[in-house]
Amino acid sequence: MYAVLATGGKQYRVNEGDTLKIEKIEGGIGEEVVFDRILLFSDGENLKVGTPMLEGAAVRGSIVEQHKAKKVLVFTYKRRKRFRRKRGHRQLYTAVKINSIEA
Repeated sequence: MYAVLATGGKQYRVNEGDTLKIEKIEGGIGEEVVFDRILLFSDGENLKVGTPMLEGAAVRGSIVEQHKAKKVLVFTYKRRKRFRRKRGHRQLYTAVKINSIEA
């Protein structure tokens, strides 16, 4: 059984028991999260595809971690102009453990 959900401008394929790193959402560790923007659901035999979302479908999970990802270096360089710029960025993320998929 799996589902495809949309959150943070991205789409994720999830199974029950998966741990998912998504863009930061509000909430503390241990709180329950409900994703209701479900695009696709499959129970192994039947496949339901939303147009664009499935009505009445939901994925429930709990927040495991609120943290920052590893640093990404952004380096800009212009040849022959002696221009160099080095910047770093750390994206905030939330780790969510998927508890159940409801269709």
